[in-house]
Order: sequence, then structure tokens, then C-alpha cells
Amino acid sequence: MAPRVLVSDKLSPTAVQIFKDRGVEVDYLPDLGKDKEKLLEVIGQYDGLAIRSATKVTEKLISAATNLKVIGRAGIGVDNVDIPAASRKGIIVMNTPFGNSITTAEHAVAMIFALARQIPEANASTHAGKWEKNRFMGVEITGKTLGVIGCGNIGSIVATRGVGLKMHVIAFDPFLSDKRAEELGVDKVELDELFARADFITLHTPLTDKTRNIIDAAAIAKMKKGVRIINCARGGLIVEADLIAALKSGKVAGAGIDVFEVEPAEQNALFGMENVVATPHLGASTAEAQENVALQVAEQMSDYLIKGAVSNAINMPSITAEEAPRLKPFVKLAEVLGAFVGQVTEDPIKEVEILFDGSTATMNTRALISAALAGLIRPQVADVNMVSAPIMVKERGIIVAEVKRDKSGVFDGYIKLTVKTEHRTRSIAGTCFSDGKPRFIQIKGINLDAEVGQHMLYTTNADAPGIIGLLGTVCGENGVNIANFQLGRNRPGGDAIALLYLDAPFPEKVLEQVRAHKSIDSAKRLQFDVGGV
Repeated sequence: MAPRVLVSDKLSPTAVQIFKDRGVEVDYLPDLGKDKEKLLEVIGQYDGLAIRSATKVTEKLISAATNLKVIGRAGIGVDNVDIPAASRKGIIVMNTPFGNSITTAEHAVAMIFALARQIPEANASTHAGKWEKNRFMGVEITGKTLGVIGCGNIGSIVATRGVGLKMHVIAFDPFLSDKRAEELGVDKVELDELFARADFITLHTPLTDKTRNIIDAAAIAKMKKGVRIINCARGGLIVEADLIAALKSGKVAGAGIDVFEVEPAEQNALFGMENVVATPHLGASTAEAQENVALQVAEQMSDYLIKGAVSNAINMPSITAEEAPRLKPFVKLAEVLGAFVGQVTEDPIKEVEILFDGSTATMNTRALISAALAGLIRPQVADVNMVSAPIMVKERGIIVAEVKRDKSGVFDGYIKLTVKTEHRTRSIAGTCFSDGKPRFIQIKGINLDAEVGQHMLYTTNADAPGIIGLLGTVCGENGVNIANFQLGRNRPGGDAIALLYLDAPFPEKVLEQVRAHKSIDSAKRLQFDVGGV
């Protein structure tokens, strides 16, 4: 029986034809994604679901999808898919991470020109027969400073276009290396310096806890008077109320906004402002981009449903069906090791070394490396997956080294991840026991045996009496329940670490109390996706 796919959003007809050509039955119902109840009623009939942004794949929908094996998102953003729920049910979530990069970058460049020459307002005025030539005094692009926040795939394209326009391009990206910046022809700067120097600021970073509201009143206060701001990335990166105030005061001369805090944005206080160019999330809206992502998602889903091949998966590596049972637990392990280091490292990463010892050296280490890199940079690049992670790491000039060796210790096999920044080196090692669950076996050179928890607190300190009591007291006084804990040290009186397992994320105010204590060297709250563990 042929697999059956539902296309519930508007996709190019190319996608439908590809499904048919590959032997997949397809129902093209482009308006069904907006009808939540009807979609819930029929989803159990399908093996695959192909979507764009209109369909919301909630936990409730996933629960009703009794036969669903794969969800394919035509585009990069998967904000509308409950990935943990899909993972728990064994449903693969795929996207097409690079199909609309050029299109989105070109839209940002178009916004720069539109703002510089007030093209939309001048167009409306001229169509009205007003001929207000003196009203629309623009500024030149040449020689101006373009600040690019986020210099990954799309941001780097915008940066090179800016260089081609004879702009002076500066960029802020925690993962951008000096070498990669030199290749792009841009100056790498800190965020505050970018705010202070840029005439135009364009955002190309995902929406994460670290980037949400990255441009607010405090950030705008650091900018030049007359700066122009472009956001073709994600709503929520800019505090819209603060931007509106700055536009009214003249601090910000203009804004080009393609994405909004609430979408669809049928009402917004930015609408109607003369110095705002607003478009309805058109970053990926070109015929070429729509065709590219439609073709890619249909091919990927068909290959999985017919052949079992996995590509561009958010929640699963690109591996063959034969090696999957043995490899899957170690893929999770590699991702967890990367996620640990990624959450505790704030400085730009220069080098990554991944050591495969014993049995792990005989596995598909390419998939394991991809999983480790995805976990490592996910705190900064939320949309990264195991296919795109190596590319994103390479674009940022991070050197990745792989080391394999025969069994050297008590474990049949383990993985050790070492990361170097300008100021320090961090390492962590782990393995999988017979139950298939990943475990930390060494942190900072300190041996231990620790499970992976969803919510954890990690502290470092000099080995001394009272640390356990201190952490217990602070947590108890603030109503934080410790489910379990693990301790380790390299020698009596030497370096020590603690891992606390919690029922919920560690509150920020309590974290500050822990950090303020003179006995604690550092404290980090950690969160891991334990779906499937």
C-alpha cells in the first residue's frame, strides 16, 4: 500500500507532482491547515504532512496523528511544530534550511534601498499626482556603515551584498571567527559597538532566549541619531513599542519590518507611519524560493516514506535503516554533550575536537559529529539541525577535528567533546550504558557517573566543606525542589563540581544568589531535550 501525504498549506504544484512521481499518494488541500477541527479529524489517515507556516502542528494534533511518520516544513522555521511532542511519538520533523536564503537576503537589501530613498511613500505620492520632489530627500548607501546582527547563512549573504554596494560592513555574531569575517570582507565587532557605529542595522538571527528583544529602548539609546533598522528575520527580536517611540522622536529615521511580534499582523501600531516600510512576511516569497522549498520538501519526504532515507531532519540524524538501532542512542549522547558545552560557553568558539574511543570509533561518526555540533550551537542558532550544523559551523570559521582511537579505558566506547575559545578549554565525556541512556562520565577532567536531566544546575567550586549544604539551603529557602544530585572532584581540596537535578527551570533570582556566594566559582542552569532518552 502506497504511503499517503497531506499537503495542508499552499505549496507549489511542483511538490504535488514530485510526490506522485515517487509513488506517494497525495491530497492537496491548501486551506485545511487553517481549519483546526477538520485537520484534527482527518490527520489519522496520513503517513506524512507537508506544511508551511499556516498549519499549527500542536501536541493535540500529533496525538491524533496515529499513522503519521514524517512532517515536512517547506522553509526553515519550525516554530509552528511541537518538535518535542513529535519526537516523543517517533515522528520525524524535516525542514528545508537553505531553500530561501538568497530570497530573504535580497528582501533585506531591498528594504535598505526603500528606506534610504523613501520609495514606498514617494511612489504613493506620485501616483496621487502630487509631485512632491522636495519632500523626499534620501540618503546614499555608498560609504554608509551597515551593521549585520547574525552572520550565518542569510546574514553572510547580506554582508557580501553590502560590501558590493561599497558599504562599510560590520557584523556581530558570537560564532563568527576572525578568519570568516576576513573572507566576507566585514569587521567583527561587539554588539554595543555595532549599535554605536551603524547607519543601517539589519537583523539575521533566530529568535531565542538570548536574542528576544535584542533591540529595545536601551539598545536604541546606544545608536546613532538617524539610524535605519531592518528586520526580515523573526518577530520578537525588536520591542515594537520602543521602536515606535524612537521613530516618533526621530532617533530612528526609518524601519523596514517584514516580521512582527504577532502574525498575521492585520493591526499594528507601526502601520501608517511614514518612516516605516512594512511587508507581510515576504522574506521567502519569490517564485524561485517557493519552487525550491516545495521541491526539496517533497523529495525529502518521499525518500523517507519510500526508501527510509532521512535528510534535513530536525530531530533525527541522516542515517541508514541498517545502522539506526545501534547508532541512535549515541546520536542522542553526542547532542547532549554538545548542548552541555554550548550552554556553559559564552565566548566565541574557535576549535572543536571530538574524540571517539573504542566502539564509537567504528560507528557513523559523521552523524555523531553533526549531532554534537547541532547541540553545541543550538543555544545561539535555534533552527539548526544535524544537516545544517556542520555548514553553519564552517561558515563561522570554527575548526572541527575528529579523533578516533582503540579502547583505552573501562568503557567499551565513549565520546569526548573538547571546545577551545580564546580564553579557555572545556571538555566533557559521555557514554551509553545497556539501557541506551546517555550519561556524563567526565566533566572538566573530573570523573563521575551522571544521568541527563531535563532541568539541571551545574556549579564549579573549590573542594571544601559546606557546598552541598549551601546549595540545599538556597534552594530550600526559595522553594526549589532538588530531585537528585551528583558530585565530583579531582582531588581533596582541588576542583569540584555539582550537578543538581530539578523539577523545573532554575529561577533567575535564585541563580543570582548562588553565583553571589563566595564559595561558588560559577553556576549555570542547563536544559536538555530528554525526549527518547
